[in-house]
Amino acid sequence: MFSIFAYIMKTVLIVDDNATSLAMAKEVLNGHYQTLTLSSAEKMFALFKKIKPDLILLDIEMPEMDGFTAIEKLKANENTVDIPVIFLTVHTDAEKESKGLELGAVDFVGKPFSSAVLLNRIANHLRIDEMIKKRTERIERLHQLRIDEAVKKRTERIERLQSGIVFTLANIAESGDKMTKGHIERTSLYVKILIDAMLAKGLYLDEMVEWDLNLVAASALLHDIGKFSIPSSILNKPAKLTPEEFAEMQQHVEEGELIIDQMIEKSGNALFLRHAKLFAGFHHERWDGKGYPREFKGEEIPLQGRIMAIVDVYDALISERPYKPVFSCEKAEEIILEGSGTLFDPKITDVFQDVKNAFAMVVKDYRSGS
Repeated sequence: MFSIFAYIMKTVLIVDDNATSLAMAKEVLNGHYQTLTLSSAEKMFALFKKIKPDLILLDIEMPEMDGFTAIEKLKANENTVDIPVIFLTVHTDAEKESKGLELGAVDFVGKPFSSAVLLNRIANHLRIDEMIKKRTERIERLHQLRIDEAVKKRTERIERLQSGIVFTLANIAESGDKMTKGHIERTSLYVKILIDAMLAKGLYLDEMVEWDLNLVAASALLHDIGKFSIPSSILNKPAKLTPEEFAEMQQHVEEGELIIDQMIEKSGNALFLRHAKLFAGFHHERWDGKGYPREFKGEEIPLQGRIMAIVDVYDALISERPYKPVFSCEKAEEIILEGSGTLFDPKITDVFQDVKNAFAMVVKDYRSGS
């Protein structure tokens, strides 16, 4: 496949205090490489602030800073350490070559030089340098993939552990309420169904665009965690609650927030727990402002609370309670839709109407024990 990048010339920097040597080397390289010429090593280091050459031809014998000092400085800098350096010099005795190679030079070319030899040496070392860079990039990519995979597995283990702990906590809280068996698990499934449909419709997308659907649905498991603090005599009373008992039952909302606040204090302000706190604290608010405990109205109620309000009531309707029989899914759907604009956010209620059959499937599976 054609690529303009294959035709971009490499840049070679020639550093020599001899003007004749500079001119000769530049003439040989013209047409093969972009060439830059400098008369001192000091100027070379100033140039690096703007340009990084692909290879350097460096004289050894120069005033102020000789080639050996210059290459030591090059190799000590992380930005220039990987630039191949070829010494272009009249001094090619074994001792100087040994020292130059030890300092990091890749080759020596003696003056006067052959044009063909100089071009071949430069081409070979640029090719080797390219191969080394590609191999390094592959190794780094593989290393990063291994790191990413390890992080992914660790994250999955943490999420499984977190979900297991939360599910256990929620089940313990529910175990004190014999009237609501399976409620937390079903409501979590409803939440997932409803949010998925809201996202598909683009409803409240600005607010939910960064939500992790599984995380949010799992955090909904804690919406009734405050029932830990409610006496079992109230939770399991086989008759309608008195006004005083109902007022005490309402305390589970604020108690749930307090419990989750303690979890946040001990484990950090995790996004998971922030969602859980909003589900717990606002699922009994009403769209018309007549809910509890804060009597928030409309979109004053956090979105998590408006979502949970629908699924919580739906599950209460299809479940047996001391004050009511089990309602059919159709009757529960009818009551939810009648509450649009009073009990519930009308936009979310419209979405519920689209997924009511999916809610009914959850109920069917639970009742059949599957």
